Amino acid sequence: QVQLVESGGGSVQAGGSLRLSCEASGFIHRSNSMAWFRQSPGKGREGVAGTYFGNGSTVYADSVKGRFTISQDNDKNTLYQQLNSMKAEDAAMYFCAAKSGGVFLGARYYTSWGQGSEVTVSS
Repeated sequence: QVQLVESGGGSVQAGGSLRLSCEASGFIHRSNSMAWFRQSPGKGREGVAGTYFGNGSTVYADSVKGRFTISQDNDKNTLYQQLNSMKAEDAAMYFCAAKSGGVFLGARYYTSWGQGSEVTVSS
């Protein structure tokens, strides 16, 4: 099973930016998808952004479109998420996840998960 390790979380002021990284233990195959999810107290696990390595397709939650960008470095087996124009509601534990097949933001279909990276937003 692929091992995923997130990093880059921390505290940021509202309007500021963070860059999250997710390092995988091996190559991400073209038939795989990877995505970022987030979870905050009282909320379910919310899909944020994902990408399908077969064709480079990306999907974003409406709440982050235009502010967050998902990308990857295949040589480093690393997935990234750039979080810009941070809002208070973006505060959460962010998780990296992987699945086979096409990308969509449904947590139950992802089979590999990282341990999470905490993001807080201050005013």
